[in-house]
Amino acid sequence: MTSSSAALPAPALADPLDPTDTGVDTDGDDTPGSGRRWRPRRVMITRSAAELPHGQEILRRCAAAGVANIDLLTSDRLPSLGGDNPRAAYALAKSTLAVVVAPPSKRALQPIPPSADWRFDLAVGCPAHCQYCYLAGSLTGPPVIRAYANLPEILAGLDPAVGQGAVTSRSTDRRHEGTTFEASCYTDPLGIEDVTGSLSATIAHFGRHDWAGPVQLRATTKFAAVEPLLTLDHGGRTRIRMSVNAADVAGRFDGGTSPVPARLAALGRLARAGYPVGLTVAPIMPVEGWQEQYGELFDAAQRILGGVPGLDLTAELITHRFTARSKEILLDWYPRTRLEMDEDLRRQKRGKFGAVKYVYPTPIMNEMKAWFPSALAERLPAARFLYWT
Repeated sequence: MTSSSAALPAPALADPLDPTDTGVDTDGDDTPGSGRRWRPRRVMITRSAAELPHGQEILRRCAAAGVANIDLLTSDRLPSLGGDNPRAAYALAKSTLAVVVAPPSKRALQPIPPSADWRFDLAVGCPAHCQYCYLAGSLTGPPVIRAYANLPEILAGLDPAVGQGAVTSRSTDRRHEGTTFEASCYTDPLGIEDVTGSLSATIAHFGRHDWAGPVQLRATTKFAAVEPLLTLDHGGRTRIRMSVNAADVAGRFDGGTSPVPARLAALGRLARAGYPVGLTVAPIMPVEGWQEQYGELFDAAQRILGGVPGLDLTAELITHRFTARSKEILLDWYPRTRLEMDEDLRRQKRGKFGAVKYVYPTPIMNEMKAWFPSALAERLPAARFLYWT
């Protein structure tokens, strides 16, 4: 039954003129077998990145994908993209791939609770057009997608962190996962895989490398083109999670991504290829009929995953929140969005450094927090619930 006590007004459909023409080419194929693939309209590679083998591999992939506009820069500085207003700058940035070298400051591992022990980045920036994008408050300047060419150097920097960390390494409930490394905090690595190959190379490294202890690579995606991953020798050391949502939320706000049914079908293919898998239900929104909609989502996942032999499935539940800065940026990017970002309907939550986030009021949060784990256990009993936030 629908609970009226915890329902916000259903957001109207996003204006079809808002994010449709963003300068991004895709193959337009959203069938469960292939998924949506991103192809940049422009690629820029810095001088240092072009000298590295992985940078050269990215260039090869871009050329094979049919990218005609490839700029070999004479320095390591990226030029201005232009754009007369924030929306135009956004569109140019979202259609551009910059291949760069990650400096030491970007290679330093960061703790990332409650997801994993450590965060590391294969790239920064995402090809999707989600109108609630969490990167909006984290990135500076236009959201150009920057892929790192010094991938072997990045991966070599993970070894000293094995056995360290405060999330899974020291957790009674999650210690069996080993030291966990999250690779999708600042990008969707599968979304750019066709033109980078970075996720496949990282999965293969985790599978074959002689680690000092048990480890797990973690990555989340909203794209369904998992075929390049299915034959990799992953050794069970990579957990791929699909970010999924209720039909009204995904249909209205997840621009440029694979449809949720295609994501679930792709997750089933990964599970049958022996991968540990997961559902990242995010961002949860109490839209009209949210119990029915999220219940249908769990039922759909059960139909696809329920019969997988040896299924290793987790679930992470993340509610929608925003900051004043992210709201400002998102309204620049999507000026006609119907996403609810009304401070008067929210409760302030302060981080340990005083940053203010706007989250749902306590009664709504409490009702959802009680309903979701219970519904998950009933409808998708194989899922191991990791956390709610």
